[in-house]
Amino acid sequence: MLEHIDTVFAATPSARSDVEIYQMWEIFKAVNARVKAGGKVISLLAGEPTLPPPQAAIAAAQAALSSGKPLGYTEALGIPALREGIAQLYRRRHGLDIPASRVAVTVGTSAGLMLAFLAAFSAGDTVAVVEPSYPAYRGTLKAIDLIPYRLTTDASTGYRVTAEMIAALPAHVKGVVVASPANPTGTMLSGAELRAIYATCRQRGLWLIVDELYHGVTYDQPAETVLAAGDDAIVINGFSKYWGMTGWRLGWLVLPERLVSRIEALHGSLQISAPTLSQIAGVAALEADTELAPRVAAYKRNRDALLAMLPRCGITRFAPPDGAFYLYIDVGDFTDDSVAFCKRMLEETGVVAAPGVDFNTADGQRYIRFSFCMDAAIIDAAIERLEPWFRGLNRR
Repeated sequence: MLEHIDTVFAATPSARSDVEIYQMWEIFKAVNARVKAGGKVISLLAGEPTLPPPQAAIAAAQAALSSGKPLGYTEALGIPALREGIAQLYRRRHGLDIPASRVAVTVGTSAGLMLAFLAAFSAGDTVAVVEPSYPAYRGTLKAIDLIPYRLTTDASTGYRVTAEMIAALPAHVKGVVVASPANPTGTMLSGAELRAIYATCRQRGLWLIVDELYHGVTYDQPAETVLAAGDDAIVINGFSKYWGMTGWRLGWLVLPERLVSRIEALHGSLQISAPTLSQIAGVAALEADTELAPRVAAYKRNRDALLAMLPRCGITRFAPPDGAFYLYIDVGDFTDDSVAFCKRMLEETGVVAAPGVDFNTADGQRYIRFSFCMDAAIIDAAIERLEPWFRGLNRR
């Protein structure tokens, strides 16, 4: 009888768990199959720096482990030394006096996103997401019963969102998610653009959430922070990209005062605290600018090499990235299926890139993304294979 009941009334997955599956996983499968068959792969796929964390961070972590002291839970908002260190970072980079009390340390920026969305929005709210963008924005919103509203940009504006676009959003939209520098385009908003967006969101009563994860990884000018416009934005940042600490799962939020206690309660309930060892390493990493500057210079060298290649291949539709370490390329002359195009590129050249459909639901089928946060020798080898291949492709 119990078996019959279990069969008839079997539990089913929630609607909120029905998030989009990245098409990039199809490319990973093709990569794994090629490697298993003995083939070589040059990967421009993942946005993960290949160099180790700063030496000071490693030394601090080793010292903590060697001390024999327990690495227990910390305060939900993070250890005071790290929160103050992050506040000092804003003073050093931007000349801003951000109180450490407004800083919340999170389990990577992914947890920071979820916490920010939970604190700012109620179930069923609609939140505008600028596209092209990091696909986890949409997935995280849907997973907590929020509705993404796609705010699409294109090459004609350098993939830049404007205050006018935000002013024209439907009345039911409750907030906006913006990134600067952005993944996958590398587009960076100026201080004037951020101030205009901030002012428009204030006028409309919209929450403004700005992902500043790629601050530090910029090429021709430093990134501006939306916090210079005022205290009412939510800023997301972390140690994954500039500091190369992806697996350490360490991020932070800078919050308006009225959200601090909400985030503290949410983080304490959902994750307790960020990893203690990572927090200790993060304090030391914040002082590593001298060590990290050559890495950013190497990314710029890689960017410039790829930008020089594309026109030689007859590819002219792309926005040169101001920051981050991605190049978002329009390959619509060759394909209307970016997943198939990436698989073909892998098969015929051994070079792998990310399909644009993950980042842009409007016309991502005609785009691919190159990541260039790896050794120069890898970029040069990729160019050596890609340039003749692109030149030999038939245009549609």
